[in-house]
Amino acid sequence: MNSAATAAQAHAMEPATADAKSVEYYHHLARQSLAPLWVSLSRLVPLEPKPTATPFAWSFAEVLPRLLEAGELITAEQAERRVLVLENPALSGQSRITDTLYAGLQLILPGEVAPAHRHTQSALRFAMYGHGAYTAVNGERVSMSPGDFIITPAWTWHDHGSYADGPVVWLDGLDVPLVSFLHAGFRQQHDDLAQTQHRSEGESLLRYGSGLLRPDDGRTSTSPLFKYSYERTREVLALIARMEEMDPHRGYEVRYVNPTTGEGAMPTIGASMRLLPKGGRTCAYRSTDGAVFVGVEGSVSVTIEGQTFNLGPQDVLSVPGWHLHQIEAETEAVFFSFSDAPVHQKLALWREERR
Repeated sequence: MNSAATAAQAHAMEPATADAKSVEYYHHLARQSLAPLWVSLSRLVPLEPKPTATPFAWSFAEVLPRLLEAGELITAEQAERRVLVLENPALSGQSRITDTLYAGLQLILPGEVAPAHRHTQSALRFAMYGHGAYTAVNGERVSMSPGDFIITPAWTWHDHGSYADGPVVWLDGLDVPLVSFLHAGFRQQHDDLAQTQHRSEGESLLRYGSGLLRPDDGRTSTSPLFKYSYERTREVLALIARMEEMDPHRGYEVRYVNPTTGEGAMPTIGASMRLLPKGGRTCAYRSTDGAVFVGVEGSVSVTIEGQTFNLGPQDVLSVPGWHLHQIEAETEAVFFSFSDAPVHQKLALWREERR
């Protein structure tokens, strides 16, 4: 370590009241790549979580023109993925919407193909705008309609294409920041632009979506279902809204699960769809997981630590972990959410607070 770096490190260690002898001591520590825990303990082990991310909302109406402009400037093949990353303003340049999650809005135009690749990061697609696009996952084509939840399990080949007559947009959600922190990221390009389709569309739904498994079907870490349709999800939400009491803190909610385990559809990202009746208001709530909300139907106002955001169809909101929030529906409203809750839960770190 050079002298300037040593001095800077030593200065960072020094308490404001350090005397000359202490200053010399901290310089010795820095030269030996040592650091005093008593200076950093409150930062390393805080009284409660302190995420760097801040609450922030993106209006789809404002973002869409920028996406369409990108479609005029660069092809899907040139870009590989024509995406505008939703960067949390407190994490500028880091491609994060929360401290551990990535999100971006992807555009594909008629006749385009986004080249096939695979990676160790788990990915979800939430269809938002337009009809006629598809994702191909491990040789099975999965068509997209607004509100559909689609997954790309880690290390599965996938490409995107469109036979639509207009633009199609979906939201990508990935565990990129978490995998990057662990330095466990791998990526591989397919030899061909797109995969050869060797499974009929809907095959995974037929095999795994009916509540039936073969005797030798084992547990899988990620759901073998690639698509959860909004049509079916909406029917279930309507049913429970008629038949059950609303959770006062989370509204009516259904989780997307892996049919082989009953756990979340993805090992690192939990996803759900929620409904609030007209005039419905949740009680104050917070949990350790960082979350992303996406409007589907109607509109809600979300108040996070005293700051209020309006969320309409296709709008996106970042809700950092351990931030107290309440949700109020102006009309009957449905919104999608995903978070890193499964990681917290599997590591016995997850907590919630209901007020």
